[in-house]
Amino acid sequence: MTFAIRTLDPLKDAELVHGWVTHPKAAFWLMGDATLPDVEREYMSIAAAGHHDAFIGERDGVPAFLMERYDPRYVELVGLYEPEPGDIGMHFLVAPTDTPEHGFTRAVITAVMAHLFTDPAVERVVVEPDVRNKAVHALNEAVGFVPDREIAKPEKTALLSFCTRAQFEAATAKGKEVRV
Repeated sequence: MTFAIRTLDPLKDAELVHGWVTHPKAAFWLMGDATLPDVEREYMSIAAAGHHDAFIGERDGVPAFLMERYDPRYVELVGLYEPEPGDIGMHFLVAPTDTPEHGFTRAVITAVMAHLFTDPAVERVVVEPDVRNKAVHALNEAVGFVPDREIAKPEKTALLSFCTRAQFEAATAKGKEVRV
């Protein structure tokens, strides 16, 4: 499977992303009631931020997932843990579909992680999914994440988890190669 990852254009991509983040399967994205202008504002804010970026992942030229990368020293986790040099935060959301493909979401998270680790400054990826999101916990574990502890965020109780470059490489060495 080959993916391409490009920077999200807040105006051009807002309608597409709106359909993804408001879909019932994206409940943990916490934007279920967002309007199109809400989504435009959110991603314009991310685009303007110095420590937060959003991307669209494409499979064969077709948008297939959303990825966000953030610096946990300034976004999402400020005061909730002690960041280490080389830490980067990540969120991902696979586009909803009526025809799910076995293994696709795991291929997406593997591609997201591979993309993040192309930056030599990144030593460890940090995630903070909702503690109730068991499906994403299993995916995180499959690519090498190790849960650390539950943390209280304003919008959720989250499972703070970490994945080093070595943990990712060990976890995915046995799996199929995903090219980005």
